[in-house]
Amino acid sequence: MNKLNLTVLYGGNSGEHEVSRRSAASVLRHLDRDRYAVTAIGIDRSGGWHLQHEPVFETLANGDLALVIAPSEHPVALVPAAGLWHGGVRLAVDCVFPVLHGTHCEDGQLQGALDTAGLPYVGAGVLGSSAAMDKAITKSLWRDAGLPVVDFRVVDAHTSPDVLAEALKAFGWPLFVKPCSAGSSLGASRAGTPQELQTALAEALRHDRRALIEPCLDVRELECSVLGNGEITVFPPGEIVPNASHSFYDYEAKYADPDGASLHAVAQVDATLRQSIMDIARAAYAAVRCEGLGRVDFFLDKKTGQLFLNEINTLPGFTSISMYPRMCQAGGLGYAELLDRLVALAMERGPAIRA
Repeated sequence: MNKLNLTVLYGGNSGEHEVSRRSAASVLRHLDRDRYAVTAIGIDRSGGWHLQHEPVFETLANGDLALVIAPSEHPVALVPAAGLWHGGVRLAVDCVFPVLHGTHCEDGQLQGALDTAGLPYVGAGVLGSSAAMDKAITKSLWRDAGLPVVDFRVVDAHTSPDVLAEALKAFGWPLFVKPCSAGSSLGASRAGTPQELQTALAEALRHDRRALIEPCLDVRELECSVLGNGEITVFPPGEIVPNASHSFYDYEAKYADPDGASLHAVAQVDATLRQSIMDIARAAYAAVRCEGLGRVDFFLDKKTGQLFLNEINTLPGFTSISMYPRMCQAGGLGYAELLDRLVALAMERGPAIRA
C-alpha cells in the first residue's frame, strides 16, 4: 500500500507552545506508520519552521512526553501554490496535520497560509478557525442562530468607565474576564472587586486587544467532541470538575497541577440533557462553519439548570489527559482511529488551491 505523506506541525509562536509539544508527542506515537510516511516540522517561539529529520522526545517533570524542536540548518519555506520547501528541495506532503493551539496557529492565519500553498490540512478552514478563535464573534454567531450563550460585554483598552459600570449593573459581582482570542484559559480570571476587575482586564488585554466580561455563574463544565465536514458526528458529553483549589478550569489546573481537576470522559447527566447537549453542539459547530473537528464547551447553571454554550476549540489538545480524544474513545472511536478519520476528512475536503 502506498503511504500518505503526512506532515505534523507543532510548537508555534503562541502562549500554548508547550501544550502543542505535548499534544504532538502523543499524536506521533499513535500514527500508523504502515499507513503514513510522517514528517515533523517544529515551529519555534519566534515563528521559524524547522524540519525534524528524526523526531526527539523529552520527558517533562510531570512525566509527560513532549516533542523537541531541534533547529534545522535551513528554514522550511511555504511557497504559494507550491507547498513546503527545505534547502531548495520540495518536501513530499500530501496532507498537513497542525497539532497547534492558540493565536497564529488556530485563528485562520496558518490555515490561510496552507490554503495558499495548495495543501490539504486537518481541521477547520480560514473562516471557521478565525470565527471560533474570537469568542465575541463566536458568541454573536451563536446568539444570532438562537443558541443559548451567557450574556457578555466586549471591552478594550479604550473602553469608557460607563461601559464597565453598565456591565457591573447588568451582571453584578463577581465578574469573569477573559481575552476574546486566546486558548487554554490564558489571561482568564475572576474579579470580585473593582481593583480585581482592573487587574483582570489588564491581564486579559495582555493576551489580546479585546476582552469579554461575563457574569460569573456557579456552573458545571461540560464538553462535547464533534467530528466531520458536511456529515457531523457528535459524541456524548464529558465533564470537568476543577479541584477546590481552582475557582475554574484555568491554565494551571489544565497543565501545571496534576490534581487540578477531575476529568470525566462521560458526564453524569440524564438522557434528556445528554441529547440536548449533543443537539446544541451540532448546531454550534455548524454555525461557525467548523470542519474536521471541534470541542464544544458548555456551562450548566447549578441553580437554574440552564444550559449555555461557552466556546468552541477547533484544534483541541491531544495530550495524554486531553478531553477531545478521551470523549471520542468513550464514544467508541479509539485514538489511532480518530487520527485516521481526521486525515481522511482533510483529504476529502482537499486543498483550497491545487498546486
